[in-house]
This record gives sequence, C-alpha cells and structure tokens, in this order.
Amino acid sequence: MGQPLSAAFESVEPVPLATASVAQVHGAILRGSRKRVVIKVRKPGVEDALAADLAFMAASAKVLEFLAPELGRGSVAAIAGDLRSSMLDELDFRKEARNMASFRAFLENGNIRSCVAPFVYESLSSGRVLTMERLTGVALTDLDAIAGAAAAGGTSPEAVLINALNTWSLSVISCESFHADLHAGNLLVLPDGRVGFIDFGIVGRVSPATWVAVQALLEAASGGDWRTAAAALVTMGAADTNVDIDAFGTDLKGLAASLQSVQATLVVDSTSPGRPGVGVAVDETDITRLVLQLVRVGDAHGVKFPREFGLLLKQVLYFDRYQRALAPELDVLNDPRVQLRDRQRW
Repeated sequence: MGQPLSAAFESVEPVPLATASVAQVHGAILRGSRKRVVIKVRKPGVEDALAADLAFMAASAKVLEFLAPELGRGSVAAIAGDLRSSMLDELDFRKEARNMASFRAFLENGNIRSCVAPFVYESLSSGRVLTMERLTGVALTDLDAIAGAAAAGGTSPEAVLINALNTWSLSVISCESFHADLHAGNLLVLPDGRVGFIDFGIVGRVSPATWVAVQALLEAASGGDWRTAAAALVTMGAADTNVDIDAFGTDLKGLAASLQSVQATLVVDSTSPGRPGVGVAVDETDITRLVLQLVRVGDAHGVKFPREFGLLLKQVLYFDRYQRALAPELDVLNDPRVQLRDRQRW
C-alpha cells in the first residue's frame, strides 16, 4: 500500500486468525479510529505457482479430450478453463471487495437487518491486501453459542437459520452475484443473533430460469417424484439428444440414497474453556462428491448443466445439513417463513 504498517494500523496481530493456501488473515486495529479490522494478505509467490499449475491442468485436459474424444461431451477442457478463471479471480482481492460491496448494497436496498457483511476499507486495500471490518461471532455449526446469541437477540436458532437461508436465496437473483462458498466458517452468528456473511472470494451468477429449475428439483425430490425432478434438470440443462426421462429419474433416485447418507453429525468440543460446547460437523468432501455424482449422472443421459449449477447446488446442500442439525423439524419447502418460492418481485 506504499506505506509502513504503523502508518495505517495501531497494531497488527502477528499470529493469523486463519490461513489457507492462497492467503491468511490477521486481526488489526486502525490508527486514529481504533476500529477493529481484519487484513487478508495474499501469500508471496502464490500467483506464479497457481498460474503454472492451472496452465498445466488446462493443457492436460485438452490432451485428454484428444486422446479420449468421449470426454469431450463432459466438457473436461471447458471445466478446466472455468476453474482456472475462477481461481485466478480469487487472487485479485479487488474483485472480492466488489463482491462484498455488491452484497452490502443488496442488504441495504432490501432493508435486510438480520444479516450483515463486512465493510471494506478501500484506501487500505489492493489486489493483494484486503482490509475489512472485523465481525465477531461463532460459526453456524456452534449450537450452544448460537442458542445464546439467538436468545440475546430475541430470536431462536431456527429463526437464525431461516434468516440466513432467506437472505442467501434472495441474493441468488436479486444480487449481482451469490456467495458460493457457504461452509460453516463463512457464516458467523453475531452476539445479537444476526448472521454475518464473510469471505466473498468465490461467487456465482445464475439466470432466473436456472434458479426456478433448482426449486422445482428440490420440491420434486422432497416428494419422491424423481421423474419430475429429472424433467426439471433437463429443462435447466442442455441436452444433446432426446433424454429418457424415466431412466434419468431412476438414476436420480439411486443418487438420493447417497444424499441421505451424508448427515450433519453432532460433535463435542472439549478443548473450549468451561463447559464443553456442542457443534455440528459437516463433511465438505462428501457434499462435493455428491455434486460431482449428479453432474456425472446428467452427463450419462446427455444432459450438460450450466457451469454455475454445481456451485448453486453445493450451497443448497450446505443449508440442508445445517437445517437437519439446527432445525430438524423445519419443513423448508412448506414453512411460510422460508421464502424459497416467493419470487414475484423478479
């Protein structure tokens, strides 16, 4: 940023709050205002290493399609190209800042007070550094802490979950982009019961038609009507030939059995001081595997899904797991508080 840390920050915590392969996050205090912030910093050398790896992956995908032409129908090279583009986008924190600003504008324009996103300090941000308001809260999987925060805000864990789900689903169409990485660490429940959406490095964009098809899929699947679910997916996707809807539905029914096997399990954290806390463990690898299985089943029947479908479905599966743990009695598709099907404004 062209200045020493001491000019912008009164203090910076040397130990990162979180770290991953691309970046790490440090707590800090702004000089002057003394506001608490977090600084997301890209790790040195990551861009060159990632660009080289992704270029190799893209080239390998093209070679595979040449050697095995049947892989072309699955668009292996196109998928590799999309992955390369999205991952390189993650390296530019200016794009993440714009994603966050767009989401904050969506919340403000919709007068949504139950959810928040961090304010970005643009003068202290760049392509490699992102300085944001620090939101203090607990992960959506910390059941005991959520109950306490909900009570303080005059609400309930079930209502907290509904607020998060309604806000995210509305953003799918009403916002410029939707948050596409909703693992529990990116959804914080604040002390007053509000939900904080953080880390907008991965976002998606879908058409109204795609979201309507996903809603039809969920409703048909919940009633066990797999033929209608198959028809919804064919409508959303691009079919090379006439699709055998009955056979497609039968395969979806088999996949549903795998879906039910991925359960959100309760775990006890005995490392926390005082009374051990109870949380939820959601296997992110299993959720990714299920999304890929659905894509493969579609491909086997000649149906190619839109590129954002996997991202969208993965977030829906995250919410499904959170609902089973936080509000097991909640009927998402029929509860009037859940606004998945209230889309007249579109």
